Amino acid sequence: MARERLSLKARALMWLAQREHSRTELRRKLLAAARKEQKEREAQRALAGEAPDAAGCADPERCVDQLLAWLEANRYLSEARFVESRINARAARYGNLRIRQELAQHGVTADAATQQQLRESELQRAQDVWRRKFGEPAGDPKERARQMRFLVQRGFSPEVVRRVVRDTDDIA
Repeated sequence: MARERLSLKARALMWLAQREHSRTELRRKLLAAARKEQKEREAQRALAGEAPDAAGCADPERCVDQLLAWLEANRYLSEARFVESRINARAARYGNLRIRQELAQHGVTADAATQQQLRESELQRAQDVWRRKFGEPAGDPKERARQMRFLVQRGFSPEVVRRVVRDTDDIA
């Protein structure tokens, strides 16, 4: 028995039920699915010797954009919720630079209040990440550099990284 294909709307709702998506990310996924469906429909009709399909969506981009507009109008898709969920998922492990960069990849930005909260909590978050990974001050300059590189790669600002490593050196 052939598996019934989900409509674009059903796919979008399924993906949104799993987790929040940005408009850009969801558009990319839906366009890929719409184009694949269109090619398969055209191939099936060509094999059957039928005329091109007038049913379905002739222009996948237009159909996907209309669907995204409907999803936003009905509050299934919300960039504010996406930003909030992405920040909540990443804040405990990453610094502001990494979080901002990831949001930019999705074509969104955090509001000013959220950015301020992240700035205010960055030192504490960096200390928590350092403590989970290392737990004890560096014994030599090579180890100190390794700890600093780790925190920088996690997206913490150089100033915060210096403070975290310097403060842990003062403990020893």
